[in-house]
Amino acid sequence: MFQKPKYWWVNHRQTYRQELEGEYLWSPKKNQNGAKNVSYDNMIHVMPGDVVLSFADEAIRAVGVALGRAREAPKPPELGSAGNQWGTSPGWQVPVRFAELAEPLRPKDHSSQLAPVLPARHSPIRASGDVNQSVFLAAVPEPMVTRLTKLFAGQVAHIVESITRTTGGSLVDDAAEERILQRTDIGPTLKKTLLNARRGQGIFRVNVEQIERKCRVTGLLDRRHLRARHIKPWSICDDREKVDGCNGLLLSPHVDHLFDRGYISFADPGELLVSKDLNQAVLTSWGLALPRNVGPFSPEQCRYLEYHRVHVFGKANGGRRGGPEEPEVVVIGEPVVVRPE
Repeated sequence: MFQKPKYWWVNHRQTYRQELEGEYLWSPKKNQNGAKNVSYDNMIHVMPGDVVLSFADEAIRAVGVALGRAREAPKPPELGSAGNQWGTSPGWQVPVRFAELAEPLRPKDHSSQLAPVLPARHSPIRASGDVNQSVFLAAVPEPMVTRLTKLFAGQVAHIVESITRTTGGSLVDDAAEERILQRTDIGPTLKKTLLNARRGQGIFRVNVEQIERKCRVTGLLDRRHLRARHIKPWSICDDREKVDGCNGLLLSPHVDHLFDRGYISFADPGELLVSKDLNQAVLTSWGLALPRNVGPFSPEQCRYLEYHRVHVFGKANGGRRGGPEEPEVVVIGEPVVVRPE
């Protein structure tokens, strides 16, 4: 199931610009004396999709989104003499895509609001708003996230959404995959089954092919050239929904692309719904003549299609709604009713 991303606070010092432009965080694995450091250990707990607040020169100046897990890596050469005390031993590197804030936030200016919600241990700043020099990367507790969110007045949410959009949806799936790999309540066989389902393979595809025989839009029957696509996105499905054949369609690759990105969807009786943001030249070039009806869907499929229309197709149309239940949609031309044989 969907989980909120964790928030992390990094105290950037000399390496702020290099790490922002290089799109990463880097730290040694241990202190100079060889002792463990909670801040450095936190690097391996960062998950894809987590949010990173970058503090430098007395202010939070940038926001990043983790694109993957930590991996062992030598100190990046562009860091120069910064951190020479760490020697040449490899450290941890996490891929993070950053964007700078239009209005940086100075914790000192809001110390009275932040002090009550600071972590009890390993806080990145002190009650005064001054940086805690001994902390590099710290987890931000939920009450502190809530307080910071209000202080940022929407800046962070806007940046996170913008960065996530550039990944084409893979980041959300990567985060869900990592959560499955870390689960202890299921065994390796079920983990593999759920991960294969992400790729439209394994039991999920078998279950879909028992219901769907061809591409709903193009009519192609050759399964070698069809993709099994979840209707309700895999990343936010529970275990049952991830492998439910009723939660899938067989689609030609170009149709799969449009459906996955929310450029098209389907009404329960089968009318093709087209996003206002889709260039009509795409439909023409790909031979998707309109109007088009792909045939009615089963009640079980309709439950998933409702989710797709509201949360995937509806979001692609700017989240506009045409009524209390349905997103605003566009049906090009008069729908043609195709009766099942």
